[in-house]
Amino acid sequence: MFRKTSFTFLLTLLFAALGTAAFAQEGAAAGLADSVKSFIALAAGFGMGIASFGGALGQGRAIASGLEGIARNPSAQAKIFIPMIVGLALIESLVIYSLVIAFILVGKL
Repeated sequence: MFRKTSFTFLLTLLFAALGTAAFAQEGAAAGLADSVKSFIALAAGFGMGIASFGGALGQGRAIASGLEGIARNPSAQAKIFIPMIVGLALIESLVIYSLVIAFILVGKL
């Protein structure tokens, strides 16, 4: 079973390499434009991934710290809750800003 799977994988890889070599001369003229477009698409994807990860991490830490503060001093709930919500909104606005930038980049394709 492993041999058959390995052979199929290697055969597919060989055909992909041959196909790439066959069309290499044809794509040389438009190679730079395609390269820039692929980098723009990668930048948009990575930017959204990093922004989502950072936003989720920041929101998680903010909520954990706010709830810990409220648990230690329940009478300070009103003084902790409102600034925590404002902070969460600001964190979320940065992630939405990254989404807008990603849409602008994808619009250039």
